[in-house]
Amino acid sequence: MADEFTGADLRAILREQSILEENLALLSWDQLTGMPKDAGDFRATQQEYITARLLKISTNKHAQAVLAYFNKKKHFATLTDDEQALFIKFKEDTERTLAIPNAKAIAFAKTTSVAQDKWAEARAADDYTIYQPSLEKLIAFKREFIKLWRKDEATPYDVLLGQFEPGMTSAKLDTIFAQVKTGLAQLQTKLREQGTTPDDSFLHRPVIKEYQRDYAMDAAVRLGFNLDKGRLDDTIHPFMQDMNRNDARITTRWSGTKFQMAVLGIFHEAGHALFAQNIDPKWDYTPFNKKISMSIHESQSLFNEVMIGRDAAFWQHDYPVLQNKFNGILDDVSYDAFIAGWMKTQPTLIRTEADPLTYPLHIIIRYEIEKAIFNEDLDLATLPQVWNNKYEEYLGIRPPSDLTGILQDIHWAGGDFGYFPSYALGHLYAAQFRHEMEKTLDVSALLVDGDYQPLIAWLQEHVWQYGASKTPVDILVAATGEELNPQYWLDLQTARYERAYKIN
Repeated sequence: MADEFTGADLRAILREQSILEENLALLSWDQLTGMPKDAGDFRATQQEYITARLLKISTNKHAQAVLAYFNKKKHFATLTDDEQALFIKFKEDTERTLAIPNAKAIAFAKTTSVAQDKWAEARAADDYTIYQPSLEKLIAFKREFIKLWRKDEATPYDVLLGQFEPGMTSAKLDTIFAQVKTGLAQLQTKLREQGTTPDDSFLHRPVIKEYQRDYAMDAAVRLGFNLDKGRLDDTIHPFMQDMNRNDARITTRWSGTKFQMAVLGIFHEAGHALFAQNIDPKWDYTPFNKKISMSIHESQSLFNEVMIGRDAAFWQHDYPVLQNKFNGILDDVSYDAFIAGWMKTQPTLIRTEADPLTYPLHIIIRYEIEKAIFNEDLDLATLPQVWNNKYEEYLGIRPPSDLTGILQDIHWAGGDFGYFPSYALGHLYAAQFRHEMEKTLDVSALLVDGDYQPLIAWLQEHVWQYGASKTPVDILVAATGEELNPQYWLDLQTARYERAYKIN
């Protein structure tokens, strides 16, 4: 008699996969926060071993038997609605995993671990060539994998893009980014010709790390970040790493003369953590707890950072709090002067330090380079020059070094190609969520009062609880009644910057 299975058998496989993925996540977090420099080889071996275990669980005879069993309609029908959704995801992930020979997948995992160490070494030396060989290996793996994964995608890059943004294509992105670029160019021209450039010199006053941390973490907690389920650590490149909904860790970097970077950076990563900490418990130990579309995840970090952290109403309440935490450093700066300087827009070499009006251009540069790598076989030795040329063309500034240019992001070292567009999409999603939220909530009044609970409740109901159980489009349409409309973001930024630059 053939084996018979139940939803419990499916969940048992998913549970074991999730536990191993949590261990990989913890090892990755440690590697980027506190691991001793010389431990890299041992860490790569640890990650290689757990990856092999994960692959075995995902592709062994038992997993394939469960897959074949529930792939039959009569057996699929015995699953609950939640289990059916989990099975569809399990099937999709398993098919993608099986497409890659296990030895290749394990080698790729080890290469990413080595590449992250080489990236950090290259940054320390300000020398791309130290990192280049590892990057070339990763891209060679990805090109090989694309051939095995590709179905009906129009281009090789679309294969990678679809893994982060289901249903998104480069053709759609080209249209979205064209609208954003046109709108930004028009607004920048208006600010330049009609506006008064704010004074932001106070943003560069020396502020010790302890003052910055004291304010930013106090604000993050008031915005909903649960320190019983998270923590803050220092790193080179800020990120949030969640193991599960009860362990979502944020990181930041500090500058004694750029306190805005750390404040907004912590808001951003805490927004990611808010999402991770508030997923419905029914998705524990399943892919819906972890494999969340990056645009939706970024929409929540950017809701915290931009929709709230760059809102004049928020600072009506919080500027006195900031002044108090900074122990008099900003006492001579009025609220009006503060919010105008806080909103000043100017090109910057570093993506994570960019303001909302220049940030999308940083993403478009990376998007165009990634397309050229995978669709046009761009010579990787020329990457620094290509990068620098695009910065000069799009932002009017040229990186003077590899450190401020090609080496600033860790994503490619982790094998994450096709990720960057999610950041720009996150901006657009966040604005559309806020537009819809304002139909039922007086968002500005709530921010002035420091009453964030209604905003948290709205996001919990419409976004956070679902984790990865819904696609980005499904979440957006269910919450707002329409698909992505970049005009909401453009309208919001126009209103904010016209105020900051004293237009009309």
